[in-house]
Order: sequence, then structure tokens, then C-alpha cells
Amino acid sequence: MYIETHDLIRSVLQEATGEEDVLITGGGEHADLASTVAFSLAKKRRAPPAAIAQELATGLAATLAPRGVTVEATGPYLNFRFGREYLAASIRAALAPGYGALGRQATRVVLEHTSANPNGPLHVGHIRNSIIGDTLARAFKKSGYSTEVQYYVNDMGRQIAIVVWGMDHLGIAEIEGEKPDAYIARVYVEANRRIEADPAITAEVDGLMQLVEKQDPSTVRKFRQVVGRCLDGFRVTLGELATPHDRFVWESDFLRIGDMERVFSRLHRLPQAHDEGVFFLDLNEFGIENRYILRRSDGTSVYAARDLAYHLWKGRNFDRVIDVLGADHKLIGSQLQAALRLIGERPPEIVHFEFVSLPEGSMSTRAGKFVPADDLIAETRRRAFDEVTIRRPELPEEERHAIAESVALAAIRYDIVRISPEKSTVFDWTTALDFERQSGPYIQYAHARACSILEKAGEYREVFAAESSYEQALVRQIAKFPAAVAQAVEELRPHLIATYARELADLFNTFYHFEPVLRAEGETRDARLTLVRAAQNTLKEALETLGIDALRSM
Repeated sequence: MYIETHDLIRSVLQEATGEEDVLITGGGEHADLASTVAFSLAKKRRAPPAAIAQELATGLAATLAPRGVTVEATGPYLNFRFGREYLAASIRAALAPGYGALGRQATRVVLEHTSANPNGPLHVGHIRNSIIGDTLARAFKKSGYSTEVQYYVNDMGRQIAIVVWGMDHLGIAEIEGEKPDAYIARVYVEANRRIEADPAITAEVDGLMQLVEKQDPSTVRKFRQVVGRCLDGFRVTLGELATPHDRFVWESDFLRIGDMERVFSRLHRLPQAHDEGVFFLDLNEFGIENRYILRRSDGTSVYAARDLAYHLWKGRNFDRVIDVLGADHKLIGSQLQAALRLIGERPPEIVHFEFVSLPEGSMSTRAGKFVPADDLIAETRRRAFDEVTIRRPELPEEERHAIAESVALAAIRYDIVRISPEKSTVFDWTTALDFERQSGPYIQYAHARACSILEKAGEYREVFAAESSYEQALVRQIAKFPAAVAQAVEELRPHLIATYARELADLFNTFYHFEPVLRAEGETRDARLTLVRAAQNTLKEALETLGIDALRSM
């Protein structure tokens, strides 16, 4: 209802003013929506903004009143307030399965996230990429877009060549029960130590890279086997974070099918292309001083060349191409976009994110370099189990573990996604697992509370009404859920859904605190139970869009 009413007000304002942008904003505490269009009209009409606002309010009233919308001028501002019909319709809409879903869209979307180099376990820095990307993908699907989530597999880089050399020469055995990505990391670390001790090994690694570039079958097979083992470990971690991919796309395929050479053919014709030992593009016209190197002096291509071919393929097969990249990839992302523009192709939309860290001293790191995501997940589950045990000691241990897994997932995903991507964040267990504050478990608990109320209530008659200020505030927030999803998709800012869900939980808890539900009587009881059901369903849909389990009991 919120989107429809917003569009109605925008339409009648556009007609009344002749302006395309009628400057609609949130109304804060005083209204559902507001407009400052009178300011932009003041110069054109040579009249005070307050007088213009009053004139518009008078003219719009006749059109909006039958639709249950009141409009009034407060100084130069137009305030719009939605009436009882809107509230009743919003409650009814929120009871529907899949509430918040928008109409089917014709646009095909491809969203790439994570795409970490397969030379060791995913670490804490990677999981923000995964969670931002997965939440965006869920929001796109909720909004009706056909969306494919991809992982771009780097199976030709120097790091992989080092692992392959290590596999061939070091004889490092896999430990029983060891995750394959952890095993690959041990080989990679030891191979690097050997290279540091004997720089002559570098020539052997370079030889492997030249062989894989020439598509030598035996070498290609070795590279694929190493990368495949590491990806097996990644899939376990990604599964525990509930961040699945629809397709893993291997970069070597673009060399094998000739796409990369076709890209080089197009690039060579550019005046910005230079072959001076290495082949590179001059992107100064885009404000990029660094040379965009695409081929080394030994004739082997670099990652950027295959990435260009990959993005051309994505552009041919999808209408909207979105990449989620760390802040350390801003230069690479800008170079990619500029190169695609030079050859007349559509560049990807890029969501850059700053990194997530842990409070100093909160966990030990391996060799002081990074904290594996697996360790973070395990520690969060342990702490979540302790918290669940304190709250529900009467539950069987197996049930407490099941709840703790969902709570840990909620803690990690929500704490990471709640911060806008361009801001760095620190994952803190105390905040992330606090059932009483702004956390994933806090929102889960609000949903579980709503489920408990409904289970205790038994049968009731649906009544679509909101009388008190607490009821009306809750309904107005419920009504905004589809708009929150749509805005997150439009702006590529998944934290907006996290903020929405937390505010909804706040308003539901406030309503529950001040308005008796089970102790109410007659039609008031039925209306409040109907509202609880609407809140419960909206919380469920919001949590699932965030990739969090909507637990019925905690």
C-alpha cells in the first residue's frame, strides 16, 4: 500500500505543479509523506513558498480525500497523512504469503560476489563480500527480477601456479578430517617459503603459467584439480553462511573458447592501446594514471584480460551486471569499467565495501595474518549456544544447538550487513548476540514472540483496524516493507533492509509492551491479534530476505 499511495501522491503533485521531481520525502513524526516542492516553485511563480503550499493543499484535497489521504500545508511544506482505509488495507496485504514481493520484472540480473582466490580458506574479510552480495541477490529476487548469482573462479593466477608447484614437489599429506581449503593453504604457505629460500623456483612457477596459458592438457588438469579442491572447502563455508551461488564461472574457459583473444583483437585497434614489452591501455582520459596491463612481457595474459572477457559475456547474457568488490579493488574496478567503455560496452555496476575486522585480541589468528571465516562461525556458534542455554536451560541439548546455529547465523549476517557498504565495521560478539538490542537475534526474538502470542491465542476473527498510536505506528512500518526492498535494490544498499527490520522489531515490541493482546476482549482482541499476525509475517519475510532463519521459538 505504501508504494501505491506514494505513487498516487507523486502523480497528482506532478499534474498540479507541472514538475517532474516533486521532492517527496518521509514525513517524520508529523506525516507519512511530505513535499518541499513549494520551494522550487517559488521563483517560477514569484510567490512565497507558504502561499504556494497552501494553494496546492487546497487543490489536492478534493482528489486525495476520496483515496483516504489528507493533505495540509504547514508553512512551506505539504504534509500527507494516510487514513484508516490505508491502515486496514496494509494489515490485510501483510497477511499474504510472500508479502513484500514486487511484480515480475523483465530485467535479467547477474550478481557476482565473493570470488576469492582459491589458495586458502575464506577469511573474515571475505564474508562481508558474501553477505552483502547474497542479501542483494535475495532483495532482487524478492523484487521480481530473474537473478543469477555467480562466483568467478580464478584458476590461472600465479597463486594457483604456486600451489600446483607445491603439490608436485613438496609431498605434503592431507590431514584426516582437514577441510580441503585449509589443506591447500598449507601447501601454498610452504611453497612460498621454499620460493623465498630458493628464488630459482620462480622460473618453474613461470613455466607452469606459460603451460596453462597454452592450454597444455596435463597442466590445465592440475590447475583445475587444485582449485576444485579448494572450492569444495569454500562451498562448506558459504553454505554455513547461507550464501549460495547459482554458477561457478572459470576464468580459463574464456581463454579456451577464444573470448579473451577476441577481446585483445578489439583492444589492439584502440589509440589508447600500447605494446611496449607489456601490452596495456592508457586510461588517463578517465582520470586513471596507472597503466592497465593486460599482457606480460612473456606473452601470458593477466587476470584483467580474462575479467574483460568475462564481463563481455555477462553483458551479452544479462541486462544488469553487478559486482561486489572490496575497497582494495577500486582501481581495478575503475580500470575495468573504463576499458569496457572504450570498446563501446556496458560497464558493470560495482558495489565497493570497506572491510570487517574483529576487536583486537578477541580471537587468535593463524600466523598473525587473518582469521578464517570457519573460526568466526565456530566461535559465534559456541557463544550463541551459551546464550541459548542461559535463556532456555530446560530444552534438550540437541534443540539448543539447533537454535544456536540459527542465532549465530543471524548474529553474523545482521551485524555485518547492517552497516552501509562504504563504511568499515568491527564485528563484536557482545553486540551481535544481544537479544535485547539491535541485533539479528533481537529481530528473531521479536518474530518468535509474535509466534508465541498467536499460538496461545487460539482462534480469532480477522479484524483490520488500528486504533491506538502504537498500533498505527506498527501498521505504518509494516506497510513500508515492499518499499524498503525496492529502495535497497534501486540503490544497491542492502543495509536498508536491515535497518527496516530492526525498526519493525522495535515498533512491534513497543506495541506489545503498551497494548494488551491476549488480555484484550472482543473486537479489540481480534484486531490486535490480526495485527500481530501481520507483524509476524512481515518480520518473517524481512528476516528471510536478510538470509536469517525466522525462528518460531527461542
